[in-house]
Amino acid sequence: MWSRSRWWPATLAGQFLVLQLSVLLAVVAVASVVSVQQSDADFRETRGARLRAEAESMANIRLVRKAYIRDDVVGNRVSLTSYTQRVRNNLQASGVYLTDPTGVVQVSSDFVGRGQRVDLGSSTVQQGRPWTGDVDDFGERAIAAHVPVLDNQGDLVGISVVTQSYPSLAERARGVLPDLLTFAGLGLGLGAAGSFLLSRLIRRRTRGLEPAAIAALADQREALLHSIREGVVAVAEDGTVTVLSDSARELIGLDPGPAGDVVGRNVDELDLDAAVRDLLADDAEIRDHVVVLADRVLVVNRNPVVEGSRRVASVTTLRDRTELLALQSELSARESITNTLRAQTHEFHNQLHTISGLVQLGEYDEVSRLVGTLSRRRAEISDAVTARVEDPAVAALLIAKTSLASERGVELRVTDGSDLPRLDPESSTDVGTVLGNLVDNAVDASVSVGGTAVEVELGLDDGAVRLAVADTGPGVPSEVLSEIFRRGWTSKAPTVEGRGVGLALVQVVCERRGGEVVVRAGADGTGAVFEARLPGVEVG
Repeated sequence: MWSRSRWWPATLAGQFLVLQLSVLLAVVAVASVVSVQQSDADFRETRGARLRAEAESMANIRLVRKAYIRDDVVGNRVSLTSYTQRVRNNLQASGVYLTDPTGVVQVSSDFVGRGQRVDLGSSTVQQGRPWTGDVDDFGERAIAAHVPVLDNQGDLVGISVVTQSYPSLAERARGVLPDLLTFAGLGLGLGAAGSFLLSRLIRRRTRGLEPAAIAALADQREALLHSIREGVVAVAEDGTVTVLSDSARELIGLDPGPAGDVVGRNVDELDLDAAVRDLLADDAEIRDHVVVLADRVLVVNRNPVVEGSRRVASVTTLRDRTELLALQSELSARESITNTLRAQTHEFHNQLHTISGLVQLGEYDEVSRLVGTLSRRRAEISDAVTARVEDPAVAALLIAKTSLASERGVELRVTDGSDLPRLDPESSTDVGTVLGNLVDNAVDASVSVGGTAVEVELGLDDGAVRLAVADTGPGVPSEVLSEIFRRGWTSKAPTVEGRGVGLALVQVVCERRGGEVVVRAGADGTGAVFEARLPGVEVG
C-alpha cells in the first residue's frame, strides 16, 4: 500500500523498514570509509616497516657501498640492477632505486625513472636520517622508505629507495567487501525482523490504526473539542488533565488561552472553584449533578474510564443550564398561576351556580348575604397577606395559593412575624419561584396524610430573604434527606411525568444567589419545615 508516493510506504511496517534500510545504508557507508582509512593506516604501518628494513639492508651491503665509495655506480649498473630486481621480486615492491645524493635515479629495478629525480617529499634522508612516508612514485601514490648510503667518513654519497604503491580502490574493496556484505545482510535481517515486531506491537497499542488514520483522528479530535458547546474534561488517575475543550475552559472559569497550558498539569494546581476542583478530582460516577458556579448553573456528568479492572481516568462533561433554569423558573411560575386560576375558576363556577339558583328561587336576601360573605372572606385573605407582604408579585402568589390550598382542604397561613418589603423584579421572581414550589410541595404532603394546615414565614435579614414553609405532612425520612433535592427524586407516583423538579429548582435558585435551602422536622415532630435563604436582594 503506497499512498504518498511511489517510494514512501503508507503502512507502519513499511515505514519502519525504509527507516531501517536508510540507517543501515548510512552505517555501511560510514563503515566503508572507516575501513578504507584503517586499511591505509595498516598498510602504511606494516608495509612501511618492511620497506625500510629492506632499504637499510640494501644501503649497507658491500656491493652498493663499494660502488658509491668508488663513485662507480654506473660501472656496476648491471650487477646493481640485477640486485634491485631481486629485492623487488622478493619484497613484491613497486620500485627499488639507487640514487645520487640529490635523488636522481642511477639504478632502477625496472629501468623506470632512470636519470629522473625521485619524489623526496618531506624526507630527512639528505640529513643522513632514514625516513618512511607517502610519495609520488612517478605518477602513482606510494609509500617509500629512504635510507642514506654513507661513505667511511659518514658523508652522504647516495640514497637507497624502496617504494610500494597503495592498493587500488577495487583491491581494497575486495578485501573488506566480504565483511561488509556479512554485516549488511545481518543488519538487514535484524532490521526487517525488528521493524515487523515493532510495527505489530504499535498496531496492537493503536488498535490497528496506521499513522495516517491516527493523524486524522487527532485532527478530528481537536476539531471536535473546539466545536462542541458542552465542556469536556478528562483527568488521568494521578489527577493530571489530559483533555480540556474550549467550552470547558470557559465554563469552569479558567483564563482564556491555549489548552496546552492546562493539559499536563494537576487539577490541584489550577485556579478553580473548590466545588469544581473536587468534582474533577473525584473518580465516582455521577449523573446530572447541578453545580452553581458564579452566575452559571452547570449540570455535571462524570464517567470513570476502566481498563481491565483498573481505573485509568475519568471524563467529566459540563452543560450550561443557566438559560434553561431561567426558562424553567418562568414556566414554574406560569404553571403555578395556571393551576391557581383553574382552582379559582372552579371555585367561582360553584359560587355562580349557587347565586344563579338562589336568584331563580327568588331568594334575593340570601344572594345578598352570600355575596357579602364571599367578598368579606376574599378581603380577609387579601388583607392577611398584604399586611405582611408588601411585594405585589409575592403577595399575589400567596393569595392565589391560599385559594388553591383551600380548595384541597388545607389552610395556608402567613405567620404574624412575617414582614417582606417590595423587592426588585429579579429578586421578586426568584422568591416567587422558591416560595411557589415549596408551598405546592407542602400542600401535596399535607393532603397525602390528611393534614389541614401549611404555614409560611417570610422576612428580610441583612439583604437576604429568608422564608420557611411548614407542612402537616408525613415528614422527610432521615435516609432520604441527602436525596430530596436531587433532580428526578420524588415521593409521588413515578408514573406522573415532570416529577422531581420543584425541589431541585429551589436548590439551584438559592445556590445561584449564594444561599441555601435546608429541611428539618416540624416543632412537634410531625411534618417538615423547609427553610430557604436568598442573599443579594435589593429593596424596590
